[in-house]
Amino acid sequence: MPEAPSRAIITAADSGIGRATAVALARAGMDVGITWHTDEEGALGTAEEVRALGREAYTAQIDTSDPLSCAPVIEQLAEQLGGLDVFVNNAGTGDGEKFLEVSFDTWMQTVNTNLNGAFICLQTAARLMADAGRGGRIIGITSVHEHQPRVGSAAYTASKHGLGGLLKVMALELGQHGITVNAVAPGEIATPMTGQHDEDPRAKDRPGIPLGRPGDAWEIAEVVAFLASPAASYVTGASWPVDGGMLQMGPQGGSHITTADWREG
Repeated sequence: MPEAPSRAIITAADSGIGRATAVALARAGMDVGITWHTDEEGALGTAEEVRALGREAYTAQIDTSDPLSCAPVIEQLAEQLGGLDVFVNNAGTGDGEKFLEVSFDTWMQTVNTNLNGAFICLQTAARLMADAGRGGRIIGITSVHEHQPRVGSAAYTASKHGLGGLLKVMALELGQHGITVNAVAPGEIATPMTGQHDEDPRAKDRPGIPLGRPGDAWEIAEVVAFLASPAASYVTGASWPVDGGMLQMGPQGGSHITTADWREG
């Protein structure tokens, strides 16, 4: 079995999925680089959790809506860590504007944050891994809307479809360097991005999701931790929906369904 990775960077690890992932990877024995955009206090809190587990933690600000500013941040964190084994691209944003109403500024903000900035971060991380010659793990946090569209999310859906496609091409091209590339596609997760901060998702009723509730950030983090582990050494080019079965309900399923009548057939 390959050697366990020991150095990871997670973008947007100041809260939600990113924070849970940073802690999960620290528990797996990794030192962690943490990026934040506006919530430095949140990033410092994540770093404290990582250090409480006996691992090193470093923080840096990044703005993926300004793609060309991203590479030096990833390089700096990798240098502080002494190398890079795992990179988790988690930074992202959403918008709620329909196609006929969405402005070009909103379109570009979403696409730059979710796709163009991600491209720079992913390419920088991959180059560091390829140059080091030790292989590596790259995991992109996409969305169920990598796979299915959603009304009112033209820019978001387009950016997540694009990110999913990019990760698949990376898997094809980076395999020769011993680098695996996978996506994790969350459904509705109780995080600040979905307006559910510090709430128990098991107390929320979601009739349109087969498991009947939103997910918890830890449920995403554990899948990321598996993909970053030696146990996933032969897994690449895959997208892992972690959505309580939402995708099985079709593209307008999930939160669009307000009763459980569908269970009766």
